Amino acid sequence: MNSPYIVGIAGGTGSGKSTFTNRLKKIFGDQVTVLYYDNYYKAHDDLPFEERKKINYDHPDAFETSLLLEHLKKLKAGESIQCPVYDYTRHNRSGEFVTVNPSKIILLEGILVLSDKRLRNMMDIKIFVEADADERILRRVLRDVKERGRDIENIADQYLTTVKPMHYLYVEPTKGYADIVINSGMNDVALDVMQTKIRSLLESWDNG
Repeated sequence: MNSPYIVGIAGGTGSGKSTFTNRLKKIFGDQVTVLYYDNYYKAHDDLPFEERKKINYDHPDAFETSLLLEHLKKLKAGESIQCPVYDYTRHNRSGEFVTVNPSKIILLEGILVLSDKRLRNMMDIKIFVEADADERILRRVLRDVKERGRDIENIADQYLTTVKPMHYLYVEPTKGYADIVINSGMNDVALDVMQTKIRSLLESWDNG
């Protein structure tokens, strides 16, 4: 049995990695499964909301990477997984799960997907999406207010105390592990290149 190919898509907050991921998903449909590293943030049911707000969510230790590795191995073995669902408005897992079925291509997206060597070793392609810092913070503010119910003061405090310093400490350095570095998720040339590469992987699958 052929094993799914794994494509890691990393980049700073608001860089456009989700946009790029979604564009690939739209092109390839059911041949592609998307996994979000954010859904593997550790559960903090034991902490009150005010304490959960203070957690450094941009540090590698914020994630339950061991569970993600276990799930990737199952998907590569052709098994479905029960992926946890993260609730940004509560800074905690929702308690719900989504069934994720294996497919030919798995897109693994998140700010720190290239930071863990074990994850990198499972990837067939590693992509880093970058964007100007001003653009990234503006996108983050708009997204967090509209989609995650955050207030500006909380966003600004989180950005200055953890997001910005962690970006330069942990996220930006992982660019060196990438096979491809692209500027913005709307880069059509990069999209064409990845389309061609994924099509060749799909052909390898079909001929395997």
